[in-house]
Amino acid sequence: MLHDNTLARLSDFEETHAEFTAIRRHLHQHPELSHEEAETARFVAEKLEGWGFDVTRGVGGHGVVGRLTVGTGKKSIGIRADMDALPITEETGLAHASTVPGVMHACGHDGHTTMLLAAADYLARTRRFSGTLTVIFQPAEEASGKSGAQRMIADGLFQRFPCDAVFGLHNHPGLEEGRVMLRSGPIMAASDTARITITGKGGHASRPHLAVDPVYVACMLVVALQSVVSRSIDPTETAVVTVGAIHAGEAANVIPETATMALSIRSFNAGVRDRLQARITALATSVAEGHGASVEIDYGRGTPVVVNSEAETAFLKSVVEDLLGPDKVSLCPLIPGSEDFAYMLEERPGSFLRLGNGVASAFLHNLRYDFNDAAIPVGAAIWARLAERFLTE
Repeated sequence: MLHDNTLARLSDFEETHAEFTAIRRHLHQHPELSHEEAETARFVAEKLEGWGFDVTRGVGGHGVVGRLTVGTGKKSIGIRADMDALPITEETGLAHASTVPGVMHACGHDGHTTMLLAAADYLARTRRFSGTLTVIFQPAEEASGKSGAQRMIADGLFQRFPCDAVFGLHNHPGLEEGRVMLRSGPIMAASDTARITITGKGGHASRPHLAVDPVYVACMLVVALQSVVSRSIDPTETAVVTVGAIHAGEAANVIPETATMALSIRSFNAGVRDRLQARITALATSVAEGHGASVEIDYGRGTPVVVNSEAETAFLKSVVEDLLGPDKVSLCPLIPGSEDFAYMLEERPGSFLRLGNGVASAFLHNLRYDFNDAAIPVGAAIWARLAERFLTE
């Protein structure tokens, strides 16, 4: 059993802070979109190989997995970071701004990757654990459709690289640097979508009685959908139904044949998720048919709820409190955003935390966002100390 005075501390990462800040800014300058992270993956793999990790490339696309076994311990811990960027044109004006037109790290995945690299470097040098450390660098977290987590799992991630538990984090704009938020159970929402196509009867705008106006039907449906959460979901539960887009027609004097609507649906448990789909489907059908139109509904189940297991979250909380102090740890509110780490937590127990990116930080997916380099030692120390405590004889 390790003693507290031998476990990783924040001060252990001070001397490498400048080095890993430079790495983070290098990654920020060279962002790559989901499923295109070839150079980022190469960079990560070469760093890990140089530190003595057994590295496997090309897991589920551009995924990189590094393994380091020390001592005779039988346990294995997995720690995951995401690597992809977003199709956003950066407007930060920073010296280390993106050099790739139309692509930027607007979600902090460059910081997530750097923090895990810093922890991997430290653990490879100190080797104060007994067991197997598995560092997972995941592509395509931002991908629509089949995400990087799904692809890595389908490629045998946990069969090829067994883990007793898996952990991850996301930076949190608006939360002070050096602070952490945790929550057992559901923490981030499931994300589903619906594309609704209403077909009416086109005609001349001056003779609406001879047509079936799909634009009017779509507007009635937008109003009706506001009742789904307020009147169909238990008030103690949380859900969101947003109509993000309506497309119909091109001319003011033409009633179009069709109108399409795009919905984003968020929920935090399976029962509510099913109820939302049933009510949205029923309302769309009844509203359309009630106005003489027909409807097609393409309902897509997306990323599931991020559910932190109780024991692993309690363990992670104790690690963070020992490292930073209890006053730096608070309960995380439910977050309606989604995260594909949920798929990994469906396969293995574990926990996902939120790490402060500063109260003045621009929000995620914003063209003025930048990861806060002051968070690098904090995240790295959390991962290093977690691995040391998890992997003890």
